[in-house]
Amino acid sequence: MLTRLSIRNIVLIEALDLVFARGLGVLTGETGAGKSILLDALGLVLGARAEGGLIRAGADGASVSAVFEFGTLPAAVAAIAEDAGIAIEAGEPLILRRQMKPDGASRAFVNDQPVAAALLRELAPALVELHGQHDERGLLNPRGHRALLDRFAAFGGYGADSGAVASAWATWRAADDALVGAKARLARIAEDRDLLLAHLAELVALAPEIGEEDDLAGRRAAMQKGERLAGDLAELLALWAGSDNALTALRQAARRLDRIAGEHALLAEALAALDRAVIEVGEAEDRMGRASEALWHDPMALDRIETRLFELRAAGRKHACAADDLPGRMLAMRGELDAIESGEAGITALEAAAAAGAAEYRARAEALSAARTAAALRLDAAVAGELAPLKLDAARFRSSVARLPEERWGAGGIDAVEFLISTNPGADFAPLGKIASGGELSRFILALKVALAEEGGAATIIFDEIDRGVGGAVASAIGERLARLASAGQLLAVTHSPQVAARGQRHYMIAKSSEGLVTRTSVALLDAGGRQEEIARMLSGAEVTAEARAQADRLLERV
Repeated sequence: MLTRLSIRNIVLIEALDLVFARGLGVLTGETGAGKSILLDALGLVLGARAEGGLIRAGADGASVSAVFEFGTLPAAVAAIAEDAGIAIEAGEPLILRRQMKPDGASRAFVNDQPVAAALLRELAPALVELHGQHDERGLLNPRGHRALLDRFAAFGGYGADSGAVASAWATWRAADDALVGAKARLARIAEDRDLLLAHLAELVALAPEIGEEDDLAGRRAAMQKGERLAGDLAELLALWAGSDNALTALRQAARRLDRIAGEHALLAEALAALDRAVIEVGEAEDRMGRASEALWHDPMALDRIETRLFELRAAGRKHACAADDLPGRMLAMRGELDAIESGEAGITALEAAAAAGAAEYRARAEALSAARTAAALRLDAAVAGELAPLKLDAARFRSSVARLPEERWGAGGIDAVEFLISTNPGADFAPLGKIASGGELSRFILALKVALAEEGGAATIIFDEIDRGVGGAVASAIGERLARLASAGQLLAVTHSPQVAARGQRHYMIAKSSEGLVTRTSVALLDAGGRQEEIARMLSGAEVTAEARAQADRLLERV
């Protein structure tokens, strides 16, 4: 609930700090005192559009902060805060703040963390429910009527379980989506079956192996190298061919030198060098021979390798993959063909799951629809019982529960729910906001709120001049119902009715004062004496009489 509201430099308010509590709080004051300024300030901190005209004349900026405290943090508030990355500890207050500059620029904060103003607007419905004569949200919005009736049905013991319907809807949609997807895949694969078979037959005939391309490429490179070196090796080896080759000449020289090597030391050294040369040349001849053998290639084998390599690479290009991925592609093709073979059985199972999901959803949605219909009759009777005391005895209220076409079924069920009224005998039923006047509309909303006695609504409810144009017994009935509605939470009422004001547990008086050219609006929390005087003023007008004070005492004693 709203516990504190601090306003700085908004229109006629220079500085104002208000403390609120549970129960019914009433705000009174003369016309033009500034009650609307409080609502504008509260709207600003709840994300309403920032307009420079709200800033008090002469001020360089304005701000509003609102503190909300809860026994248990509302689920909607917790979810929004979590999505925004704002941590709220158990028992910690929620503090909203809005700062504004004269040019209309503004900054928003939640628990001192900067946020977009849109987040304040998102939080607002869970925090404050405002009902005014021209309000088009809350109970006037048909999109929320189904949820309101569901809560009424659930707390009324009608067995309504909208959560189970939403869960059944999600299960059904998931099963149906899986079925549609499987059918599409099966149809797509089946269309390509002949092509798959042809491609698979080609790959089976090719029999590619992982690593085969690299092996073939290496062997091919080695053969091509041998082909390039074959001529040079042949010419080199020819130098050793015949009886007059270099090695033979060296050996002959070594034999002749051997006969005279003993005659001089240098000749012996020369013989040793020549022997080494013979050995080295022999080793060179041996290595060139072996190299020739190693680099020798069969032209037919090279042709076979090149042909195989071309086939592997062509298959890779055809299937848009590397040659090493071809074995995996074969397995994938076999899997797709197997899917075609087993696809019908899989489709059958998915069809059964989708049918079961549909049946479960229909059963739960039908049960919820029946609960809604029964609850609607009870709600209609409850609202009807509230209308006469509120001077709406000629009006009728009806909760319309209409079956939606199947294409519009959803997580919320199979019904469209809308609250309708008829204000005159014989007149057609129409939406709440279409045919009721301002005063009638506020009283209709009050009757509906009391009849719903809803759980899970906003933390704070505000009624703005719900008693406009009525008095006496009707005003007393309004006050009694506001007090009853406030018993389980917090309700604030801006009122001109002394009967309503007397019902308040806390009474705030809004006043406007002037000092020279400066006009200010102030708000004071009244004590018992102040309440008597303010209610007497509301009864008698400008001059408060003893009779008015006595009547004020009687009103206060009654409650």
